[in-house]
Amino acid sequence: MKLIDIEVKNETGIRARPAQQLVQEAARFTSDIKIIKGEKVADAKSILGVMTLGDEPGTTIQLQADGADEDEAIERLTEMINNELK
Repeated sequence: MKLIDIEVKNETGIRARPAQQLVQEAARFTSDIKIIKGEKVADAKSILGVMTLGDEPGTTIQLQADGADEDEAIERLTEMINNELK
């Protein structure tokens, strides 16, 4: 299992379109992927789960992956959250 802390940097947070982009990318991996914000835990492959977290810009979240491709999943989703979400 891999776990990493990430600060949400995009100006709108992880809502609507950014959430959709993140979920689509997470779905490419076989690992179980979770996004954790405080006490809330969401399946990173569920649009409703990701959107209910309400991740605002500047929020620190945890990205957790467990499975055969967990390293690749964490690396790719971290890159996406840090540089690609719009």
